[in-house]
Parts: sequence; C-alpha cells; structure tokens
Amino acid sequence: MNEFSGKNAVITGGGSGMGFAMAELLIDRGARVAITGRSQATLDKARERLGENAITVRGDVASLSDLDALAGRVKSELGTVEALFVNAGIARSLPFESMTAEVYDELFAVNVKGAYFTVQKLAPLLSPGAGVVLTTSVANTIGMPGTSAYAAGKAALRSMARTLATELLPRGIRVNAVSPGPIDTGIVLEGMTEAEFEQFKAALIADNPMGRFGTPGEIARAAAFLAFDATFSTGVELVVDGGATQL
Repeated sequence: MNEFSGKNAVITGGGSGMGFAMAELLIDRGARVAITGRSQATLDKARERLGENAITVRGDVASLSDLDALAGRVKSELGTVEALFVNAGIARSLPFESMTAEVYDELFAVNVKGAYFTVQKLAPLLSPGAGVVLTTSVANTIGMPGTSAYAAGKAALRSMARTLATELLPRGIRVNAVSPGPIDTGIVLEGMTEAEFEQFKAALIADNPMGRFGTPGEIARAAAFLAFDATFSTGVELVVDGGATQL
C-alpha cells in the first residue's frame, strides 16, 4: 500500500509511543517522515525500525532554537510538507495541593508553548492542502484528579486548534486535533509508582465502555485520517477513547 507515496510528514515526539506508531503507519504506506525527540538513543532505535524513509532530528520543542534547527533540517531534506503531527508532550500526575511552579512551567513549556511554536516555525513549509494534527487529550474535557495543570495545557491545545485553523485557512491548510483516551503506550506516568499506575489503569479499563485501553496504532490511524482524508474538516477534535467521554 503506497497511498502516501510522494508525501512528506513531520512528527514531533515521534521516537516512541503514539508518535512512533504514526511514523510507522505513514512510512509503511510510502511517506517520508521526519521525527523528533529529546533522546538520541530513542531516536536511533526508532530509525533502525523505521528504515531509510525516516529522518531523525534530536531537539526539545520547548526550545525555539531547536525548532529553528528542525525547520531548517526539514526544509533542506524534505522541502515542502503535507502533514504535521504536533504530538510531543509530557505528562505529570500531581494533586493540585502538591503542584509546584517548576512542574507547572515545564508542562506548559512543552505541551503548549512547544506546540504553538512548532506550528509557527513549520507553517512556511506546509503545502496548500496540508493537514496539521495536534494531540490533545480527553483530560481537557473531564475532571481527572491529579491532572489539573496537564489538563489545562491540553485544553489550551484544543483552543489552539480552532484559532490556528482560522488563521491558516487562507493558505488551504487544515488544523485539527486528535484526543486520545487511555492508550497503552507502555509508559508509566511520571509521578506514579508502577503499582499506582496499574491501579490507575485498572480503574480506567473498568470505566471504559469498550473495557480496554486503546492502542497507539488506533491513534495513528485517526491522526492520519485527519491529516490526509478529512479534507472538509478543520478546527475539529476527534475523540478516540473507547466511548469514555461520549457514552
């Protein structure tokens, strides 16, 4: 299947989890993909698995100089881009009373500032008809304990999808969001012990109408749909959560 042959994409946070699944799907279908991440070791492993159509760029989306370097690398190696997946993010689980300014600032620097300036720096490289997909979270619509700052940042991304969709529409660029529910990425939330995470996971599964976690591949397929096939949709948020926030 080569439906994305000749297409170029950029995925921030593409070395593991949902971002890696996005890269894998696109490359399997013929695209060339640039992925970013903060860990060179993780990127190297991803590159081995993805093959020659993957370009890896180490960088932190919270750093504007790193984003400038990313844009320069993408321009020189890919030229124009048909899809931008703004996926890089971090999760911290802390009760409201325990939240520190340092953790709060880090969450917003990566999840909000990083996403905003990722789009700004790469927008000049987006071709007419390109699709931008922001990764939000169902946490932006439900009050999950321990996620106050994280959820607020994801709500900001939801708002950003609407405003950037309006501003980029004259260029024919669509901006949408994919909103994952509980997804089994194999990563324990920072701030939780493994035992606490297993308890947290069991509770989410028990409350989910589909009775399970989603997979990174399911998010990848939804994100690819928004980027390439949803040609009459912009400013929307596609929820992929097993029905948890809908039923």
